[in-house]
Amino acid sequence: MARLDGRVAIVTGGARGMGAAHVRRLAAEGAAVVAGDVLEAEGKALADEVAGTGARVRFVTLDVTSAESWAGAVEAANEFGPVTILVNNAGVLVQGSVDSTPEADIRRVYDVNLVGPFLGIQAVVPDMRSAGGGAIVNISSAAGLVPMPGLSAYASSKWGVRGLTKCAALDLGHDGIRVNSIHPGGVRTPMAAGADEAMFAAYAIPRIGEPEEIAAAVAYLVSDEAAFVTGAELAVDGGMVLGVLPPG
Repeated sequence: MARLDGRVAIVTGGARGMGAAHVRRLAAEGAAVVAGDVLEAEGKALADEVAGTGARVRFVTLDVTSAESWAGAVEAANEFGPVTILVNNAGVLVQGSVDSTPEADIRRVYDVNLVGPFLGIQAVVPDMRSAGGGAIVNISSAAGLVPMPGLSAYASSKWGVRGLTKCAALDLGHDGIRVNSIHPGGVRTPMAAGADEAMFAAYAIPRIGEPEEIAAAVAYLVSDEAAFVTGAELAVDGGMVLGVLPPG
């Protein structure tokens, strides 16, 4: 028996990158998975690929900034049963200092990265309460643990995700709903395309991370093995938040 048998999951930003890795891992662990994304062609291809292994997976178009879109995703997931796992993975990154980031970029980053998870939690809580509990994982960032220059909108949104996680853990704990955050460092995804991998040599684990390594942490936090874990922030970052190693 797989450790997530009988669970129903929604993964946002599930068409590619870390989201696709989460979809594959949760499905491999026995969960029925709905991959939500605005990237329809990639999302449908992923769902077909994973469903071809015998897993219960489907794709839905999901705009995480829309409560109506969230309601549609939950309705689609309910074809498998009540939603008991939510992975708020969708995110966008815009570079810019606090004094130079355009208002439109600030609002877009906050809407996707922070309002999206907030709406997602609201959308799945009724299902989780009716099921007697559930597990939510919010994908924040190493930039949600330590400030990083030139990422003012992105980093502050990810600090917000960290705070949202802790508030939700307090609000929902007595309903049997656990809420935790994961803080990835540099990960080999489309968002990190073009990054100079040599920069990671200065960290404690001197390499870029792989999406599957983040997915493994997600699988742990949504499983019964983490039944006593809520409000936690798990850095899966190769030691990025520790700082760089001294030369020599």
